Amino acid sequence: MIDLDKTLLIQLANFLVTLVALNFLLIKPVRQQIADRNALTADCLADIEKCNAEAAAKVSAYENAVSEARSKASLARDALKAEGQTQEQATIHAAQAEAQRYLNSAKKQIAEDTHKATAALLSQVNAYAAKALDKILG
Repeated sequence: MIDLDKTLLIQLANFLVTLVALNFLLIKPVRQQIADRNALTADCLADIEKCNAEAAAKVSAYENAVSEARSKASLARDALKAEGQTQEQATIHAAQAEAQRYLNSAKKQIAEDTHKATAALLSQVNAYAAKALDKILG
């Protein structure tokens, strides 16, 4: 079967030299390339994570700014609305006061005109009564 002689030792030495040569020429460079590629991949992943974190921070800051701007706009709108309602009430009160003055003036004028007309008619009642009586008795 297997003889333990010099050829076995020569083959063993040949195997060891081949193993060392393959390790030096093939296995170490391939392992180095794999290690370099893994390091590059890790660096790229770290950069990606950093960019994602920065983007998330910017989006968060943007959303906060938009939310703050909306709340400020809402407060400004509410303030302007309240001011407009105050002005509206002041205008309505002024118009009501003016209408009341006009109504009182018109009532006073009508009362004066009615009083004058009544006085004029009362002063002529006797004359009209006499004319009517003359026509009736005639």
